[in-house]
Amino acid sequence: MTGLLLRLFVLVAVFASIFLISQFVLTFVLGRRAETRAINRRLQLLRSGMSTEEVSTILRNDLIERPGDDAGPVERLYYRFQRLVRMAALKAEPRNVLAICILAFVGLGALLLFLAWSSGLQIKIGVIQFVITISAAIAIGIPLMVISRMAEKRRKRMQEQFPVALDIFVRALRAGHPVASAIDLLTNEMEDPLGSEMGLVADEVSYGANLTDALSALADRWDLDDIRMFVVSLSLQSETGGNLAEILGNLASVIRDRASMYMKVRALSSEGRMSGWMLTVLPVLTFVSMFLVSPQFYFEVATDPIFIWGFGILLLMYFIGVYMIRRLIDLKV
Repeated sequence: MTGLLLRLFVLVAVFASIFLISQFVLTFVLGRRAETRAINRRLQLLRSGMSTEEVSTILRNDLIERPGDDAGPVERLYYRFQRLVRMAALKAEPRNVLAICILAFVGLGALLLFLAWSSGLQIKIGVIQFVITISAAIAIGIPLMVISRMAEKRRKRMQEQFPVALDIFVRALRAGHPVASAIDLLTNEMEDPLGSEMGLVADEVSYGANLTDALSALADRWDLDDIRMFVVSLSLQSETGGNLAEILGNLASVIRDRASMYMKVRALSSEGRMSGWMLTVLPVLTFVSMFLVSPQFYFEVATDPIFIWGFGILLLMYFIGVYMIRRLIDLKV
């Protein structure tokens, strides 16, 4: 009996020691992670020893120029791609990402044509059409879906941070800080992406740019109506006067109410949005996965003359369906 109690005591002691050690390690790791996440990129660069001018230059290198009113559809499409890459916070330049996708598309297409030719298939129009489609789906379609998802996640994070930033801004104004000092306070208190973006606005203002112009450029980069309302409020207050803290406090309440309504609408339409995502992504993933599992299945039917028309009509119906689904789930609040 005494030996059994001793073994039980040893097991309880081992369990307690392991539990306490694991809790200590988890607390240390999570604390360091939270501390690292609480510092935005601008403050990290300043902490590394860089000057404000060098940090501003690095952050401004990430900016993109908005195309003019006379820009063509290709320039506007490339601008949207650049903004998507910047919003996703990819380390690579947008032109490098585009070049990698194009090179992957060409290389994969050439490889598939070589495999089809080496397997004894005749290189007909249907085979070329199929190779172009599968190469575009793997090298362009799937990367764009991933980048778009990453960009939307950071954009949503920006929307969630902005009402909190307005509260800090209003409290700074009520404490007696000027507008420029209140914006500089946001650069030290907010996480990324808003912290670094506000730091860039503060640097532009300190170098002589107009505050409303700098904030308007920020709203265009992220395509956020909340920041546009903030810019309009600052512009009206500078022209007509009034209590800016009270105006922005009311604006923060409006933005929160609008976000609450938006989340209710998203909850009510979640089934439709999920169906839209599945109907958009699932055909591409199924097409790619089936080809990777059994490429011969597609190559054998690609030599049939009816494949050219059938496959082309199928792609056309897919893009029409994606367009209609996007219009149905694009809810404005």
